[in-house]
Amino acid sequence: MKRKVYNILLISFIITSIGIVMDADPVEPSMLMRFVEFFAMIGIVFLLISSVYFTYTFVFKNLRKA
Repeated sequence: MKRKVYNILLISFIITSIGIVMDADPVEPSMLMRFVEFFAMIGIVFLLISSVYFTYTFVFKNLRKA
């Protein structure tokens, strides 16, 4: 379980890093705001991926038992 969460966090970090680099918005003047946006996006992407992944595995496991 820990390994799966770690892998999802790593994928979230990679996706967020690519998204920040490809972003065309003007750069924020505050360095603190840049870090807040970066870690907030990691959290959002992590929650989206983990909710989809764990819901899918839970449903698939329960369908296999039935």
